[in-house]
Amino acid sequence: MRRILEIIRKEFLQVRRDRKMLPILFIAPVIQLSLLGYAATTDLRNVPVVVANLDRSAESRELLNAFSSSGDLVLRHYVDSPAHIDRYLDRNDADIAIVIPVDYAENLRSGRTASVQVLVDGTKVNATNALNQLAAAVGTHSQSLVARRFASSGLTIQRPEVNVETRMWYNPELSSRNFMVPAVLALVLMIITMLVTSMAIVKERENGTMEQIVVTPIRSSELILGKLIPFFLIGIVEAMLVLAIAVWWFNVPLRGSVPLLMAFSLLFIVNAQGLGLFVSTISHTQQQAMMTSVFFVMLPMILLSGFVFPIENMPEPIQWVTYLMPMRYFLVIVRGIFLKGVGWEVLWPQVVALGAFGIAILWLAIARFQKRVD
Repeated sequence: MRRILEIIRKEFLQVRRDRKMLPILFIAPVIQLSLLGYAATTDLRNVPVVVANLDRSAESRELLNAFSSSGDLVLRHYVDSPAHIDRYLDRNDADIAIVIPVDYAENLRSGRTASVQVLVDGTKVNATNALNQLAAAVGTHSQSLVARRFASSGLTIQRPEVNVETRMWYNPELSSRNFMVPAVLALVLMIITMLVTSMAIVKERENGTMEQIVVTPIRSSELILGKLIPFFLIGIVEAMLVLAIAVWWFNVPLRGSVPLLMAFSLLFIVNAQGLGLFVSTISHTQQQAMMTSVFFVMLPMILLSGFVFPIENMPEPIQWVTYLMPMRYFLVIVRGIFLKGVGWEVLWPQVVALGAFGIAILWLAIARFQKRVD
């Protein structure tokens, strides 16, 4: 134990003396969470719209008010002809174009169906959400027109027999921030703890200090524990820091148990450290370790863990591959505790899988590690 404590002390001294490492450990997580917390959103906000209102009637203005009433769509540009719309979409000055034909009001007054053309820039991430928002606005406005027509004619509208009342659970505001920020917590913990761990052994080789370690009585297991424990403790501090920012800065509701979330976060840190140590054992330089971590571990984690893309939408062979991603299990855990307030009785399958993966990857990393100079 004394030898392990000496290695831990050595690692903390190296971290303190390395001026480049301290910002990576403590400032980078804050910056990453802040940037991703604001940027990682699919909500519709201030979407610019270009309008070609060829009808210029009270009815057409009423329709435009229905589109902009939510505040998510901003009628920013007005043109006299649909031919002028293209340049606004091409230059990204507008994401949506609305064309109201000259006979819009006439068709409404005569009881015929009035058509409106809507063009949506399909290159935008929120194109589907924009279509849904427009469809909902048109549906609500159409119901309002029908109701007023019946009222003006003296007729009454019979209440439908089926009344659907929709309730959105866990995230009633449908805020993508509440969904993404807990996932960013997992991403930050993965990036920081894995990167610093992956360079732990490689740094000894590059600095030429591995030869000094070889001639000492330190066992391989003691060296690995001495390397992992300092960054594990740093991971605890980072988890608390990121959790505080998510709750107090971004106001993400934390409905579950904080101690339980911290305990499961520590289990995830063990997985990240195991992956980092394994990368360290197969790399010869710090640059190689970083590139291997980014391209062969982190990118697959982000793409296949459910961080952005639903796993259910992936092809079945890819879905089987996702079971090898520890971040998949931790995302279910962190989102369940944050938004649903669930505990061990619900999350135990993910916890068991995360624990099994952590033990397996640590065993594999220790088996590959040898206290020698390549």
